[in-house]
Amino acid sequence: MTIQAKTVDYDQDGKTFEGYFAWNDASKKPAPCVLVAHAWAGLTDYEQTNARNLAELGYSAFCIDLYGKGVRGNSTEENAGLMQPFLDDRAMLQNRLIHASDVARAQENVDASKMAAIGYCFGGLCVLDMARVGASIQGVVSFHGLFFPPGNTEGNKIQTKVLALHGWDDPMATPDQAVSFAAEMKAAGADWQIHGYGNTCHAFTHPSANDPDNGMSYSESAYQRSWQAMTNFFEEIL
Repeated sequence: MTIQAKTVDYDQDGKTFEGYFAWNDASKKPAPCVLVAHAWAGLTDYEQTNARNLAELGYSAFCIDLYGKGVRGNSTEENAGLMQPFLDDRAMLQNRLIHASDVARAQENVDASKMAAIGYCFGGLCVLDMARVGASIQGVVSFHGLFFPPGNTEGNKIQTKVLALHGWDDPMATPDQAVSFAAEMKAAGADWQIHGYGNTCHAFTHPSANDPDNGMSYSESAYQRSWQAMTNFFEEIL
């Protein structure tokens, strides 16, 4: 088994983006594809590492680039500045996500009939929006994602299965917001799950997260539990 990876340039709205594609060359046939949506800093080594980890599980994995080739944040202020336009214009965000999923489908080694998506923090919000707008994928997994709805999907029925992996002490997605999200999913008729991890903050899957005063902290146990939950979910749907 050898994990292969490459960057993939693609264009939308007159702008060039640089995705990242990983696959397992031991597979003799196209594999189900998992999209990976990045956190607020943009597509980094963290997302790429998780794409390779998914390839080790036998999936192909495509990391989405929402900001543009070479556009990355290097501070809290820069990250917030890059993310905010997408929070203000969720339709723009949704269009970029759907286009990136089409780019992923076109890659070799991808079984385009079996697709899912995962996302971290801001990326968690992204994949939940993919479910909300009816993207043609079997399931989405949000790791410590943001829950607030986009405002342009009320009344939509959700066919995509939804798994939210959530630190219960996350100040960016409070218990009240988690309950509201559950009500939203129920109203949309979704097949949904929320796994709430006690004594767990935001960014619990990221080893470099170490800012407990602002509610961000890595948790080895929550990371392991959440990855296993994702693995079980994909075995079910893909």
